[in-house]
Amino acid sequence: MDFQLNEEQRIFKKMVHDFADQRLAPLVPALEKSGEVLDHKVMPLYEEMGLLGICLPERFGGGGQTAFEAILAIEELARVSPIIAFPVFETNVGPIRVVDQFGTEEQKQRFIPPACTGEKLMAVAMTEPGAGSALTDLSTKAVLKGDHFVLNGQKRFISGGGHSDLYLVYVRFNEIKGAKGIGGIVVEKNTPGLSFGKQEEFMGLQGMPSSDLIFEDCLVPQENLLIPQGDFAKLMQAFDVERCGNATMSLGIAWGALEASKKYAQERVAFGKPICEFQAIQFLLADMAMKVEAARLLIYRAVTNAGTGLPSVFESSVAKCFSNEMAKEVTDMALQVFGGYGYSKEYPIERMLRDSRGWPLAGGTVQIQRINIAGAMLGRRFNQR
Repeated sequence: MDFQLNEEQRIFKKMVHDFADQRLAPLVPALEKSGEVLDHKVMPLYEEMGLLGICLPERFGGGGQTAFEAILAIEELARVSPIIAFPVFETNVGPIRVVDQFGTEEQKQRFIPPACTGEKLMAVAMTEPGAGSALTDLSTKAVLKGDHFVLNGQKRFISGGGHSDLYLVYVRFNEIKGAKGIGGIVVEKNTPGLSFGKQEEFMGLQGMPSSDLIFEDCLVPQENLLIPQGDFAKLMQAFDVERCGNATMSLGIAWGALEASKKYAQERVAFGKPICEFQAIQFLLADMAMKVEAARLLIYRAVTNAGTGLPSVFESSVAKCFSNEMAKEVTDMALQVFGGYGYSKEYPIERMLRDSRGWPLAGGTVQIQRINIAGAMLGRRFNQR
C-alpha cells in the first residue's frame, strides 16, 4: 500500500496548484460579488491545460487517465473556489461518466468529444419539487411515441440549469412505479418543450447556475435514451464517482481554509507576538489539519480502489459524508482563527464557510449517505417507506 503520489502525479498536482493561484484566484472576488458564471472565461484555459475530460478515453479527446488524476485537479481548484472547479468537476466526474460507462458507441462519439473541449457541458437532472432524497418518487414522465420520447414534468435545484448544453434527465417510463420504471435520457438545451425557471439565489456558491427544468410535451429523439427503464442501479452506480467529486469539493474548500489560517496565524500579531504562538490557535490548526488529512485519505481510497471504473457505494458514501461535515467544521474553526476579520467579506473565510454548507445537501444528503453506509455494511437495503 503506497500513500505517496508518483512523480507524474506530483508534477500534475503542482501544475494545477500554480495555475489556480496565478490565473484563477484573482478572478474569485469579482465572481463572488457579481455572481457571474465564469465558464466562458476559463474554459479555453482549462482545455489548454488538459483539465477537461482527464479520465475520459483518449479516442474521444480525453486524457485517458484514471478518476484519481481528475480528483487531484478538482481538489486544487476547489481550494481556490468550488465555482472555479465546477467545469472540471462536470467534465470528469459528472454525468458524462454515465455516457462513458454505459452509453452506446454512437452516444459516446456524440457527447464525449464536446465535453473534452468544453464546447458542451452536461448536467444531471434528478431532484424534483416532490422527490429529492426519495428519488424513486420522481414523477417526470417519458412516453415513447414513434421515434421520439415525450417528456412532461419538472426538475428542481439543477446545478447548471439554464446554462449547461445537455442534461441527463432521470425520468419514469410507462407509468411503472418505483425504481424499476426509472431510466435516463439526454435532453439538449434548445429542445422544443424544455424551458427553465428563474435562477436560484443561494446562501453560497455564487456563480454556480441553478434553476428548474420544465418539460411540457418535450420531444426527445429515441437515440438519446442512455439508460432504459429497469437499469436504475446503473444510474446510481455511476453516481458513486460524482459523490467522490462532491467530497473533493468539500476537501478543497477546507484545505483552502486551512492554508489561509496557517498564513494568517503567522502574520497576525497579538500581545506582541504572532497568534500561532498561542496554544489555543495551535489546537485549532492541528484539529483542522487532522480533519483535512482524514478526508483526503478517504477520498483517495475510494477513487484509487475504483481504478478506471466506479467506486463502491460504501467507500464513496463514507468519503462524501465525512468530507461534507468536515468542511463545515474546518471553515468554522478557520473563522475563529481569523476572529472578526474572518466574519468580514474582505477576507475569503466567510465565503468558504457558506460554500461548504451546500455540498452536504447536493448529491445525496449526509443522512442518505449514512443509510448507504449502513446498508453496505449489513449487505441489505432498508425500505424507508
